[in-house]
Amino acid sequence: MINNHDGSLATRLQQRRQKLAQLVDFPVMLWSGHPSPRNFRANSFPFRASSHFLYFAGLPLTNAVICLNDGKLDLFMDKPAPGSALWHGETPSPEEISEMIGADRVFSLSELRSHSQGAATIAVQNPTTYSQQQGVLSRPVGPADAPEGIDLDLAKAIISLRLYHDEGALSELRQAAEVSMAAHKAGMAATPKAKREADVRGAMEGVIIANNMTRAYTSIVTVHGEVLHNGEYHHSLQPGELLLADVGAETPMGWAADITRTWPVSGKFSPTQRDIYNVVKEAHDFCIKNLYPGVEYREIHMTAAGVMA
Repeated sequence: MINNHDGSLATRLQQRRQKLAQLVDFPVMLWSGHPSPRNFRANSFPFRASSHFLYFAGLPLTNAVICLNDGKLDLFMDKPAPGSALWHGETPSPEEISEMIGADRVFSLSELRSHSQGAATIAVQNPTTYSQQQGVLSRPVGPADAPEGIDLDLAKAIISLRLYHDEGALSELRQAAEVSMAAHKAGMAATPKAKREADVRGAMEGVIIANNMTRAYTSIVTVHGEVLHNGEYHHSLQPGELLLADVGAETPMGWAADITRTWPVSGKFSPTQRDIYNVVKEAHDFCIKNLYPGVEYREIHMTAAGVMA
């Protein structure tokens, strides 16, 4: 759980919801999501809270809902089951969490429906949560990539807010980037003695875990870079091959980095490999020099394509 003894988290979250209140004139309900079982109920995949929930709630709470209305924050979550502490250790109470995030009120989940009149939401990918959203709101909720009505208005408002990062978000992004960079350096250092892709992957993901972060996505560490989303790691490493690593770290608050690099297994490029690498690096460096507020991603993409062409 995030330490917030100085109140900085609560202050930051209050500023975010005040900005949202200036953009929408209706209540907003955001769900964190449920854990997804891996092969049976007690063995779940690692939980990852909804990004929009994290942005306004600030903590990766499981099975929780927040209601934002006119700058106010209500937290909906149930108390842990009686035997929970035995299995998972002591956790803060809903009241303690409410204080940490600066909530105005706290309710149990059973009271959700009575506060849902006219609320907008954004669909959560988890099917259990998605079904709960529609049940509580008593209406269809469009998928996250195709919201409608006030849900679309909410999506546009949140997007406009998140185009401009506050210092808290920037700090999280820097942390994710630094750990991701360290992971890539560890992968490069491990390559000379590595026998398989999995050895390099282990070195890289070990750095992420050691920094109390998780993978931002499934790592790609492969000598077959021509396969765009290669999720296998059993290939042996041979001199003359290039190893592609697409590995990024994510902070506990859900902020992520995404870095892709390619290096020679032997530690030295062939002349042809060096020529190709230099062209890509030139495009990379030129794009960075041309990044400034207001530039669209498409323009940078076309800039890179122009350099390589």
